[in-house]
Amino acid sequence: MNTRTTRTLAAALSLTAALAISGCSSDADKPAMKVSGGFIPEPVNDEMAGAFMVIKNDSKTADKLTGVTSPLSDDLQIHETKDQKMQQVPSLDVPANGELRLERGGNHIMFMGLKSTPKVGGKVSVELRFEKAGPVKVELDVKERTYTAQNSNAH
Repeated sequence: MNTRTTRTLAAALSLTAALAISGCSSDADKPAMKVSGGFIPEPVNDEMAGAFMVIKNDSKTADKLTGVTSPLSDDLQIHETKDQKMQQVPSLDVPANGELRLERGGNHIMFMGLKSTPKVGGKVSVELRFEKAGPVKVELDVKERTYTAQNSNAH
């Protein structure tokens, strides 16, 4: 092979490798989260409230819920419930081709120090943040204090 052929081949291989690498991190592999059944029971006072929903991940890539923000509170926490004990955790897993259920008596989101007290029929905006997926904005319905989702698969 002469020098010109070698350089052309090297350039072609470099371009192919660059395209292959960029293809590996494409948006096609990025999880896309869908949220259903989101609600917040009307809080008793402005000290705290819980939020519940189902986060569905239809992709082949597992992800983690890592944070939540809302105009309702500056202190939102992700809580895990194990052995009937609630504790704050830095994240919750959202499995590939699976879902994360945030429900009463289980994992959930806590609003601490509310700026106002939402009323039944209102809405609360939240933004969910994930390790890999982009942020997801959700409007949570404010429900009666005793409300429990009858069918958490409903959209």
